[in-house]
Amino acid sequence: MRTVEIDAGSGFCFGVTAAIKKAEEELAKGTPLYCLGDIVHNSDEVERLRLNGLVTISHEQMAGLHDCKVLLRAHGEPPETYELARRNNIEIIDATCPVVLKLQQRIKKAYDSMDAPQIVIYGKLGHAEVNGLVGQTSGNAKVVETEADLAKVDPNRTTHLYSQTTKSLNGLRDIAAKLGEHLSENVEFHTFDTICRSVAHRVDNLREFARSHDAIIFVAGRKSSNGKFLFDECRAVNPRTQFISGPDELDLSLLEGAESIGICGATSTPRWLMERVKEKIL
Repeated sequence: MRTVEIDAGSGFCFGVTAAIKKAEEELAKGTPLYCLGDIVHNSDEVERLRLNGLVTISHEQMAGLHDCKVLLRAHGEPPETYELARRNNIEIIDATCPVVLKLQQRIKKAYDSMDAPQIVIYGKLGHAEVNGLVGQTSGNAKVVETEADLAKVDPNRTTHLYSQTTKSLNGLRDIAAKLGEHLSENVEFHTFDTICRSVAHRVDNLREFARSHDAIIFVAGRKSSNGKFLFDECRAVNPRTQFISGPDELDLSLLEGAESIGICGATSTPRWLMERVKEKIL
């Protein structure tokens, strides 16, 4: 008898959940609401909210708006976005994740201090959250993700290393070790573990979930960096793991012979989408 289980720990993290709740509350008022960038890296959820009236805009489009409401998603934004809103009389509905907001404030405080260190951020260059973090340093922070990126870092300056909140703990430890080797011997160097624990703890839980099933269906948006990372973690312990963004991409032939199938997803994957995947399997 084939069984299909959805991982209880998968789905939206609390930051994304809060952002979507704010959007739904504003939309219920019947007034136009814009969102700066996709509210979550999942096209199905973005489309659901679009049908309810949420209009996704770019930074360039926001510059042309006046006297309206714009929601800032959980990833956060640099100071320039708030200044633009002030100039254009735009009401900000701020859904920045509290974990991200605290990290922004921490980086800004260090950067603004009298003995300001060199700020290095372990993260994905161009990622929305990373853009917001770099913005706290007037664009001067160095973003590193691989050992090759360390060439950007001045080896002779006091250095503080922070992490994008959704990166892996092992990745941070690895880049910190390599950065320590890159810096000159007597340079002061501090690493700050700023990874969100609600995300970090998912790794061990997902690996255990993946081991407990014959085959795994991992559901996430193609633009989700968290999804790519968690998918790789699942596949590392269960080679029969397939990545799909929705039920239409499901390859049922890959499930042949599997008596126990697990469905899981990223922090940006809605529960209702995983339910639809389960329905298609059954």
